[in-house]
Amino acid sequence: MQGSHHGAAMHTQDYRGRLRALIEQYFPGADVYDPLSDHIDSLNYSEQSGRQVFMHHNRMCGEVDVVLAFVPEASMGTAIEIWEAHRQGRTVICISPLRHNWAVKFLSQALYADMAAFEQALASGEVAAVIQRQQAARSDMAEGCGG
Repeated sequence: MQGSHHGAAMHTQDYRGRLRALIEQYFPGADVYDPLSDHIDSLNYSEQSGRQVFMHHNRMCGEVDVVLAFVPEASMGTAIEIWEAHRQGRTVICISPLRHNWAVKFLSQALYADMAAFEQALASGEVAAVIQRQQAARSDMAEGCGG
């Protein structure tokens, strides 16, 4: 949300509504969590509150089924979120022009250059297939570990 701003500022977050609508259209019944919706005033949180929210959101990324990351520019917070999801075998899908950025490139099961490419992949069923493959891989890993 803050990207590389030096001060207490946030990038435009207008993409969030479109992403929520798309997810609800193609995955009816999906439980969509948007961290901004619960923390609209996060830039004004105390240090303790901010730290708690930051740590909680990063833990959540290792627990959810899918992390969809919109990364128009480098973001340390998003990099941590996708790392946590990746470490736990969760599906990571990035919408980003940063196709050479190692965090985006190596931690994602799918990478789309922009919103239009993501929408096309949703419509074609590609996104659903990516999620199914990753969930099957997680299941196979769990069975192989005796779980």
